[in-house]
Amino acid sequence: MAAIIEAETQWHRGEEEMHEWLQVPHRDNPTQPGLSAHAARLLISSPLVAVGTLDSEDRPWTTIWGGEAGCSQPVAQSIIGMKATVDRTYDPVLRTLLGEKADGEVVRAEGAGKVVSGLGIDLESRNRVKLAGRMIAGALVATAPDIGDVQLVVKIEQSLGNCPKYLNKKHIVPHIPHPSLVSDSLPLPKAALDLIEKSDLFFISSSNHKADMDTNHRGGPQGFVRVLSNDENGVTLVYPEYSGNRLYQTLGNLKTTPRAGITFPDFDTGDVLYITGTTEVLAGKDASDLIAHTNLAVKIKVDAVRFVSDSLAFRGQEGERSPYNPPVRFLSSENKNAVTKNKKQVMAKLIEKKIITPTIGRFRFRIADPENASKWKPGQYVALSFADELDIGYSHMRDDDPKSLNDDFLRTFTVSSRQDVLEGHNEFEITIRKVGPVTDFLFRHNIRSELEVPLQGFGGEFFIQQGDREKVSFIAGGVGITPLLAQVHDLDLNRLNFYWTLRSQDLAFANDIFERVPGLAQSTTLFVTGRNPEMTDAWKKLTTSGATLERRRMMKDDITGDAADRWYMCTGPSFKNSVLEWMGGKAITYEDFNY
Repeated sequence: MAAIIEAETQWHRGEEEMHEWLQVPHRDNPTQPGLSAHAARLLISSPLVAVGTLDSEDRPWTTIWGGEAGCSQPVAQSIIGMKATVDRTYDPVLRTLLGEKADGEVVRAEGAGKVVSGLGIDLESRNRVKLAGRMIAGALVATAPDIGDVQLVVKIEQSLGNCPKYLNKKHIVPHIPHPSLVSDSLPLPKAALDLIEKSDLFFISSSNHKADMDTNHRGGPQGFVRVLSNDENGVTLVYPEYSGNRLYQTLGNLKTTPRAGITFPDFDTGDVLYITGTTEVLAGKDASDLIAHTNLAVKIKVDAVRFVSDSLAFRGQEGERSPYNPPVRFLSSENKNAVTKNKKQVMAKLIEKKIITPTIGRFRFRIADPENASKWKPGQYVALSFADELDIGYSHMRDDDPKSLNDDFLRTFTVSSRQDVLEGHNEFEITIRKVGPVTDFLFRHNIRSELEVPLQGFGGEFFIQQGDREKVSFIAGGVGITPLLAQVHDLDLNRLNFYWTLRSQDLAFANDIFERVPGLAQSTTLFVTGRNPEMTDAWKKLTTSGATLERRRMMKDDITGDAADRWYMCTGPSFKNSVLEWMGGKAITYEDFNY
């Protein structure tokens, strides 16, 4: 018996392949035989349980039941009971486990019983426990035309508590569903695409052939799952695998049996999207070529789907988001301005540095091998990798700096220098604000200590066009002036209106720019926020620069009377949205930061 238990909880072939592929040091499998005491405690406190099983075609499906703590709990040694209100018509797991005509009679398992996996999850406390076993018996009692109360008894063969990373808090409350089938065909309707776009978690079930199953969650920022295709040729989804505990139990299953059942719940409406499909695990360049800043990803080609409105017996009230969530990573196909990769590895050497204000600096780099570097144009950005300098390797949790776990230290900066006769493509400048680990590193770096970093390439097309008689207006916030700086020497400043918002502590930056670009001040209206700028020498110098100075935020009336032929903008997202609203649909070209 001990030998059997040991075999059940050791790594299977797919998991071992993942560990070898990703160079994970050997460790024992922490999965426990049966239902451990720790797993039982977590299960009892969990108001939700995701349940997975295989249909008659061995396709995995996932559902999610519950609404209150105690919906799943131990009833005997390594045996649990689940009780929940469910959608008795369209829930694919329910119909698979109990049959199409379950009418209150007890359905007893045949033979060893259908394979079942589960994930008890408490989103409010960020606790979860994985379960795998076999169905013993179940029953469904109808309580309304499309809903009923299910009871399911499962013998637990394996259990494992999981870490809280990427769980966004939600307070779960029960709700009486009124399910209605919206669609069970492909491509996906807009409402289903909207659900994927707003989802900050989904549940996924997988199997190792038919021997056992695994159900887990994947979480992140809203929109972390991307739609690669959705047309008559098929539906394919992609999501990045973030840094985790490196057990790779789900991915190990997908290695041996490339199928997954995925469920997207809508905690606001009770809508749910059930998907089953074939999968492909991508690593290294295959992953990063498909989805930006990603070394590991999963692609799902959807084979079957059910999108059901108001199907779930709970609602979720939003709480704190996980501090470990990285920014959304976009597909390469979503970014028309993707980086043009170099022919081979090219290095960029830091040769000059000027700290202009405590948080704004200018850095000049020389390209070591310009013949093999992609050529750049003013208005583009450069991608530089600082992984060799800043990556400290793998760790499971890092509460002091949670975002660093998924940081590849690849950064994109708008080139702020022009191309003149002397520098050509060989050198470039970036003008940056200190806002994170990479920029902080550059600000602290001693220029006398040689620094070379890999230059991944250049991208973007933020090109300012000004016809012979055209007037151009440009709106910038802080260092959002950078794309203008690279191109301003090619513009007629008499036909340029520059609206610039700047914090009072950064006024020295404005003086620096006006000295570097003669004539720009006369085209500039500078909006200054912050305390007492009039008391500084930088303000006094600005009063003689020729710029129009305003001691306030920029408002709608400042720009709506401007009859410019072309508008450009580079600001933060919030201010950008305000300007777009002020302009009432007028065409504005703005910098896209979805690199």
